Amino acid sequence: MSRPKSAQSAKLVIGLFMHDRDLLMPVTQALCGHFGGIDMVSAWMPFHHTNYYAAEMGDVLFRRMLVFRNLIEQDHLSDIKLKTNAIERMFMSNDKRKVNLDPGYILPERFVLATGKNFTHRIYIGQGIYADLTLIYRKSGFEPLAWTYPDYMEMSMRSFLHQVRNNYLCDLKSQQSQP
Repeated sequence: MSRPKSAQSAKLVIGLFMHDRDLLMPVTQALCGHFGGIDMVSAWMPFHHTNYYAAEMGDVLFRRMLVFRNLIEQDHLSDIKLKTNAIERMFMSNDKRKVNLDPGYILPERFVLATGKNFTHRIYIGQGIYADLTLIYRKSGFEPLAWTYPDYMEMSMRSFLHQVRNNYLCDLKSQQSQP
């Protein structure tokens, strides 16, 4: 018989994309107000795999990944997604988003994103939110799955998330060594 135990704390990662890069600072400040300080930030990456957001946000979009210092409990992901949705609404203009926020977390074995959209591979986690298993970690890196969004399949993204994972593992070791 399996014995339930507490889930491991995870590293919070929030992807954002926008047309107007000047929004980065105020959006980051709003996120830090909810989730604490930033640990790592990715370089700007082009967001060009879909035109799904073009009518709402513009044709040319840029992505950045923010990694937060504080570890989170995995079962808080739905609350985090609702908070990021509220931040998106703060920056809306004429009923159109100016920023899209995709919260998720890293564990040693996987990268998970939160979404409000159901699909066959997504697991309901409460409050209208689903967990999307986006990447799995095998041997020496993150590997995409059949449903992984194209921008998360890119090697630059997977390399960045690999660095995040390494830092997260160091965080876990230092937590364990503290009395």
